[in-house]
Amino acid sequence: MFKKFLAVLVMLYATLALAAVDVNKATEAQLDAVKGIGPVTSKMIMSERKKGDFKNWDDFIERIKGVGDTRAAKLSGEGLTVNGAAYKVATKDTRSTAKEDRKETKASAKEDKKESKAAAKEEKKDAKEARKDDKVAVTKPAASAATPAAKPAASAPKK
Repeated sequence: MFKKFLAVLVMLYATLALAAVDVNKATEAQLDAVKGIGPVTSKMIMSERKKGDFKNWDDFIERIKGVGDTRAAKLSGEGLTVNGAAYKVATKDTRSTAKEDRKETKASAKEDKKESKAAAKEEKKDAKEARKDDKVAVTKPAASAATPAAKPAASAPKK
């Protein structure tokens, strides 16, 4: 009798250990129960999930810092799923394409930032020149008003 009870208990434990935990539906405690996910990662998952559900494993990997292909495969092996799907290891072609896409996106963002910085610098330079021109314009009329009065006196013929 005791052996049967122990066997049922072991089978129940094995079923619970292999039970899938969906990243979009699990509580923080359920995420913590998955081997490989600690309190920091589960909090990160919960905060990212507030922004919106994870669409697929690629979205999960992109949004959760510290999770790459290797760790995603391990978490999936421990029972973690995204929308009910286990992680499928991407082929090298798929991974390299995704990596190239991320590099291109990063490069274009860097170029946009560089262009906006250059535009801001040019705008600042133009504003500085405008202030300088205004300052010179304010100074010149006073000087030019004094000069014509001095000119006739200086050009008056001597007798």
